[in-house]
Amino acid sequence: MQTLVILPIKRFQGAKRRLSAALPDGPRRALAEAMYVDVLTALRRSTAVERVLVVTADPGAQRIAEGYDAIALDDPAESGMNQALVRGIAHARELGAERVLCVPGDVPMLDPVELDALLGRPRTVDRYAVVIPDRHGSGTNALLLSPPDAMRPGYGRDSCERHLRLAEEAGLAAEVAELPSLALDVDTPDDFRALQELVAQRRGGAAHTRGMLNQLMRTNPSRG
Repeated sequence: MQTLVILPIKRFQGAKRRLSAALPDGPRRALAEAMYVDVLTALRRSTAVERVLVVTADPGAQRIAEGYDAIALDDPAESGMNQALVRGIAHARELGAERVLCVPGDVPMLDPVELDALLGRPRTVDRYAVVIPDRHGSGTNALLLSPPDAMRPGYGRDSCERHLRLAEEAGLAAEVAELPSLALDVDTPDDFRALQELVAQRRGGAAHTRGMLNQLMRTNPSRG
């Protein structure tokens, strides 16, 4: 197996707490689930992704993963994104993956064509790290590692710079690759407004997130 995607997912209950100023509990949970499904859909449509591994303690997320032909790996400790990825990377090695792509569940605009271009890009070395930054250029919205355990993930504040440093320390060829469809992750009210604007501007894609936003508009037009 060449490429396996690791998708860590927090429990839907209580998800996206930083969005509480923009959305109450129910819609926040619905948004988190809709975005997750859209990411799974995009990954399934990618021709360069061979398997998807979802690391989560949420039974609903596990069932959804299996429905999309992904592997569901339980995360009983639920000790954060980095630990979930370490757990996923260990499992990827057991499955024989040559490289892993770490992707969050809140990038619903993910374009499988863009992803295929990234994964299909010829590389002259076997050991490398590719960092895909967020729209601010400071965070990391995806991390491609070859081999899977080439370095330990270091997500958190200013993780883009940290991942480049970790790659250098591990002796990896490191690069930054900007993918427009991976630039927007949704954590804050500002991100939520940016998502609404992006969905309104583009046709197609993110069908579940788009539907959830349309429903929210119908039930509460003031949130538009």
